[in-house]
Amino acid sequence: MEMLVIVLSSAVVLTLAYFTYGRLLSRLFQLDDKTPTPAVSMRDDLDYVPCETAPLLSQHFSAIAAAGPIVGPILAGRAFGWLPALLWILVGSILVGGVHDFAALVASIRHRATSIIEVVRIHISGRAYLLFLAFVWLALVYIVVAFTDITATMFVGALDLETGKSYASIGDAKADDSAKMLIQSGSVATSSLLYLMLPVIMGLLVHSKKLSMSAATWIFLPLVAVAILIGPYIPLNVDEVIRWMRPGLTPKEAAVWAVRSWDVFLLLYCAVASVTPMWLLLQPRGQLGGYFLYAALGAGALGIMMGGQEIAQPMFGGWVHEKQGALIPMLFITIACGACSGFHSLIASGTTSKQLKTEGSARPIGYGAMLLEAMVAIVSLCCVMMIPKGSALVSANPNFIYANGIGAFLQSIGLSKAIGVSFALMAFNTFVYDTLDVCTRLGRFILQELTGWKGTIGRWFGTMLTAGVPIFFVMRQSSDGKPVWLEFWGLFGASNQLLAALTLLGATVWLWRTRRAVWVFFVTGIPAVFMYVMSSWALVSMIMAKQQKGMDLVAWIAVLLLVLAAAMLVEAIAALFRRDDPVVPALATA
Repeated sequence: MEMLVIVLSSAVVLTLAYFTYGRLLSRLFQLDDKTPTPAVSMRDDLDYVPCETAPLLSQHFSAIAAAGPIVGPILAGRAFGWLPALLWILVGSILVGGVHDFAALVASIRHRATSIIEVVRIHISGRAYLLFLAFVWLALVYIVVAFTDITATMFVGALDLETGKSYASIGDAKADDSAKMLIQSGSVATSSLLYLMLPVIMGLLVHSKKLSMSAATWIFLPLVAVAILIGPYIPLNVDEVIRWMRPGLTPKEAAVWAVRSWDVFLLLYCAVASVTPMWLLLQPRGQLGGYFLYAALGAGALGIMMGGQEIAQPMFGGWVHEKQGALIPMLFITIACGACSGFHSLIASGTTSKQLKTEGSARPIGYGAMLLEAMVAIVSLCCVMMIPKGSALVSANPNFIYANGIGAFLQSIGLSKAIGVSFALMAFNTFVYDTLDVCTRLGRFILQELTGWKGTIGRWFGTMLTAGVPIFFVMRQSSDGKPVWLEFWGLFGASNQLLAALTLLGATVWLWRTRRAVWVFFVTGIPAVFMYVMSSWALVSMIMAKQQKGMDLVAWIAVLLLVLAAAMLVEAIAALFRRDDPVVPALATA
């Protein structure tokens, strides 16, 4: 009952915020449905494609969610207690993250749907533009590396649903007498590949006018469920294929090569998806993925209401955790997506702004989607709150804790736990897939803006560089044997929040130079300062910890990010004191 009260109260708070603060933001930013958006006036049916509010909300939601609202709240909840995590999710999403996403989206449509980086060039300086461009592209590479490898890792081996223990191969799992309820990771891979095929077929049918988007949605959503059910019957165990081809490899060695093979495959997929027309993949997959994620959110909420779970984890876990570090600043870095995430600004100003049909849709899509993601984070937090004290599950991988929690919630309403866990793992992969190819597309946009190459050569150059550099990282062997994604995850979180700070900083300068209104400093200025201080503090702490063990390439990139951010801060402060009028491109006209 305690958990149910928390979830319902959180939903009420977020709903009230949408209809009060969200409405205030719409007035302050002067949204006007009569003003044609770039998606309408610059339509090219490749990147600029107007989309109705509901499907665009689904697509935007599935793209911004990623793994953050699952992994972050679970890590923070078990390290610092559920109350600090819950408070940051609520306050952060309403006053920081939602404002950040909304401002980035509106800034983009007011500048011909260019990225937030171009807004920085116009309103701060050309130097700040180059600094921010380099920062964002490096951050995107971080994201692609981390999310590619965490997905590839989930496709190899097996999991014990009772303990969360992972095995390098299904053979090792069956040989362990303690293993009870196993799920093959290859079955998740099969379901995921089937899921990737469905949107392409759906996109072709919708584009050819044989089906409407709504009709196609109701046909293809059940097929996603079929893909989940089929997976366990035809598991794609790449490690077994590798051992058949190279019999001398141990199960662990074969698993490493299987993960690398999946890494390369996923990056090749990202490259192709980056240059695929939006109507063929991004829009239909966003439609399916969004509803699928709504289903995951609804399943968790329904299970909490029907299951009667009680809170078993402590409300407060202390100010310092031996692995996560000090609550301040690490809480605000550990929970990124779900409270505030700089990556969202790249989605909002990179792909969503090119599809926004009316300015008024910026509130449900820019602000509302962030509040929806906060609910995903709260359900994820509940998955760790319900674990009994002393249980081995509390130290399991966050993705399994989430899957186990959703499985338990669905079990309370009559579904088998194995199906529930498969559903949750598929939901996790859905978050990550949408992030991966959108990141590659955004990297392509950024490099095209830098080079001015807008044609086929520019598209492929930007794509291959953005997808190619991560191959170097995923193929290298970690010195301490850790998975590549784990090596990148901590610094990715800190740099991601620093990206949010820089986006809010850019939005503050834009609004101040065009409005000269004091409210700007309260709405975007204070959140910018808060995120800049917390993320820089956390990043410095993590670099110092790395220095004690020996600086590596990841740490040096983090140092470079800090230097770029500091230089951009100087440029932004100088811009705030300039009195010249910025040359803003004319709004798109029909």
